[in-house]
Amino acid sequence: MHEYSIIQALMARVESEARKHQAVSVQRIELRIGEQSGVETELLKTAFETFRHGSICSQAEITIELVPAAWSCPACDRTVVAGDVLLCPDCRLPAQLVAGDEIFLDRIEMEAT
Repeated sequence: MHEYSIIQALMARVESEARKHQAVSVQRIELRIGEQSGVETELLKTAFETFRHGSICSQAEITIELVPAAWSCPACDRTVVAGDVLLCPDCRLPAQLVAGDEIFLDRIEMEAT
């Protein structure tokens, strides 16, 4: 369950940003997570519910945008369609994952003094 360690790191980052901006509370956290990142979004939400209590994020809502996986050829940059064989139809080189493995903190909405 690496989702708990991801949330622990996220909470540390959010609390650090909140301190920098002299925030009294965090209202919303927005994440973007790739479908190939290995993160179970429902477990991540459960972990957030566990860790937010008693923190500056106690009233915060978390939203997660799932980023679809995308592949392309590393040589000619041609897009390889998801669900197809992951080889470039022109070059026959193995496709490279170009999106869908990321975990990004996109936005923190907070109330500052």
